[in-house]
Amino acid sequence: MGTITVRRYPSGVVSHTAQIRRKADGKLVHSESATFGTAALAKAWLRRREAELDAQRARGEPMGSRMTLAEMITWYQGLQAKESPWGRTKTTDIGRIKAGTLAGHRVDRLTQADFIDYTRGRRAAGAGPATAGNDLTWMRQVFRAAKAELAAPVPLHALDDAAEYLRRNRIIGKAKKRDRRLLPGEEDALLAHFASREHRATIPMRDIVLFALASARRQEEITRLLWADIDRDKGIALLRDVKHPTQKTGNHRHFRLLSAALAIIDRQPRVTLEDGTEDPRGFPFDAKSVGAAFTRAVRMLELPDLHFHDLRHEAASRLFEAGYSIQEVAQVTLHESWATLKRYTHLRPENVVERTTP
Repeated sequence: MGTITVRRYPSGVVSHTAQIRRKADGKLVHSESATFGTAALAKAWLRRREAELDAQRARGEPMGSRMTLAEMITWYQGLQAKESPWGRTKTTDIGRIKAGTLAGHRVDRLTQADFIDYTRGRRAAGAGPATAGNDLTWMRQVFRAAKAELAAPVPLHALDDAAEYLRRNRIIGKAKKRDRRLLPGEEDALLAHFASREHRATIPMRDIVLFALASARRQEEITRLLWADIDRDKGIALLRDVKHPTQKTGNHRHFRLLSAALAIIDRQPRVTLEDGTEDPRGFPFDAKSVGAAFTRAVRMLELPDLHFHDLRHEAASRLFEAGYSIQEVAQVTLHESWATLKRYTHLRPENVVERTTP
């Protein structure tokens, strides 16, 4: 029998998570869960899914047979929630696929044409080649997990053939590498804009922009930096859950916090929370709000195609122009190889210092 776990949140919202776990010969062969707003919906889901699983077992079919794409994604979400929590991007992308045009299709009946039609629809709706391609990547991860865990029939060959066709016809592709740096006058314009609004703004955007340029930190990293993780004597700070292709949670690393960046964060006021305790963060703001404020400023100032993440490119390039070596810059940016670091390095020809050759 399945179980239902009730969770009450501080906001007053109550969730009901229904979970099914099936074992064979003492080994877990199937696990899936789904969360609902009421106990009745959770119980109804349990009854339906258990009946479907019993019918599959009676027919001698693998546990994952007859699953719709949405059901398989729900199973995958329950599996990954315990093993490796996702970042915001993957969570958003997976949720969109789960509610997309293929959601109600049985996975074992999906064809190459289905994946091609889905991707064309995503592109027609405004998704770029890389974003549309990522959807296929996430589906592939779900299918591989279901094949390994459930021995479910999944259309991996059809998906791979579709992806190859779509790449060949340039319907999907890799993300375009950005090389945007601040143009003359843009930094001054941004800082002046944010300074003029400081008296009524809740987020110190001027200092956040300056900190980004001095530290090469992403906006999410800036808003996660803790006072307790700054070592002023050594000039370093600990960054928790550093972005990584395969390991994010628990990937804590120290980075060089140069004096200019340290001076900026040290002048931030300590914030007291509603319960009377002090907020542990140096910039206690929502990363999305920081990004939104930056985007509004860019539009108002009519700065073409400038993103907050471009400040990281600018910071890395300035470090090289100041004479820091690859190894030294990597201690600031936390890139693990030159292959990845060079994507963030865009030196201007006029800033290459002429040296005397032997």
